[in-house]
Amino acid sequence: MARYADDLSLAHMLADTADSISMARFRALDLHVESKPDLTPVTDADTAVERAIRATLARTRPRDGVLGEEYGASVAPAGGGSRQWVVDPIDGTKNFVRGVPIWATLISLMEGDTPVVGLVSAPALGRRWWAATGLGAYAGKHPAAASPIRVSGVGRLADASFCYASLNGWEEGGRLDAMLDIIRTVWRSRAYGDFYGYMLVAEGAVDAMAEPELSLWDLAALIPIVTEAGGTFTDLAGRPGPGGGSAVASNGKLHQDLLDRLG
Repeated sequence: MARYADDLSLAHMLADTADSISMARFRALDLHVESKPDLTPVTDADTAVERAIRATLARTRPRDGVLGEEYGASVAPAGGGSRQWVVDPIDGTKNFVRGVPIWATLISLMEGDTPVVGLVSAPALGRRWWAATGLGAYAGKHPAAASPIRVSGVGRLADASFCYASLNGWEEGGRLDAMLDIIRTVWRSRAYGDFYGYMLVAEGAVDAMAEPELSLWDLAALIPIVTEAGGTFTDLAGRPGPGGGSAVASNGKLHQDLLDRLG
């Protein structure tokens, strides 16, 4: 498993580049914002970050493919293989546009259908989270100032802090009543949204988070961090991995109860 150490180091280098670009555009008066066909916003920071990451990967990992939110999938310059980097240049673009500091660059390496490296860099918060299969999960400003992270030991929903992104998606998916039942049951609920709730699960500050609809670039980087921190990450049907288009992340002890209520 130590073979992922070099890939994780590269992910940090990619994040350094991303942070320098995104922070220079955060709260910029001339920030350029457009609407994509799905009516979600995209800024000049999103596209610049992804282009820079792709350029570095083309030089350093020419045998790896790349999938990014803004520019889609590209084949490896030196030929196809089973490895693919998955990039969300700015997760939380709506926050970014409004000047809210809860946004991050998400970088993952997948082997086949399995995310094996994950890094989340939130420069406006001054924090990163990262993990690789077999290497554990960590958080800090950078690798030299890192601490291992671990999920909580809370065993009952009645004692749990639960996180979700919003209620609209649950209503559209016909699961609003189930979500409200969970919110009424738990000790505390907050809608932190995007990557942040999952990182709080990995740190043990929050005990579970769920979202009904997500893309691969929203998910891939989060999974190694939560699971290497001792947690469980599945879709709403209980299937592990990022392929289901939804997410339930927990400390593991609460997972089946959540799946039963959301099923």
